[in-house]
Amino acid sequence: MRFAEFHPGQVIEAGPYVLSEEELVRFAKDYDPQWFHTDAEAAAGSAFGGLIASGWHTCAIAMRLVVAAALEGSESFASPGIERVRWPSPVRPGDALRLVADVIEVRRSGKRPTLGILLWRWRLFNQRDQMVLDAEVTSLFRLEAAAN
Repeated sequence: MRFAEFHPGQVIEAGPYVLSEEELVRFAKDYDPQWFHTDAEAAAGSAFGGLIASGWHTCAIAMRLVVAAALEGSESFASPGIERVRWPSPVRPGDALRLVADVIEVRRSGKRPTLGILLWRWRLFNQRDQMVLDAEVTSLFRLEAAAN
């Protein structure tokens, strides 16, 4: 989507993305090697009752879905960050994750008119409609100079 296509109140949906146990463990071994992400036997005896995905993996899946649904081919070039991120429910092997992205604000920078700023809320839900990610994200877009 192009920057001009975003508007406050807009809802963008994507998915599902099915997370395999193999992918969950591989990501965790590389980037978040805590036992409850990497050791199925130990995780079975945990409070979670089994393996759970790293929250950072959950964020990466959301990013993949956002790119596929909205950012691919756009003027997006960076993000100054995430205002908040929460993982209210764990992601488990076999979960089918669905993105719901709500556009909150769309504006041109007052100081840099060739900079578009998009504030949006990304939520991921599993196949049971449990929210597994809730994040408020800012995306930046490189735009042409505004007409005078």
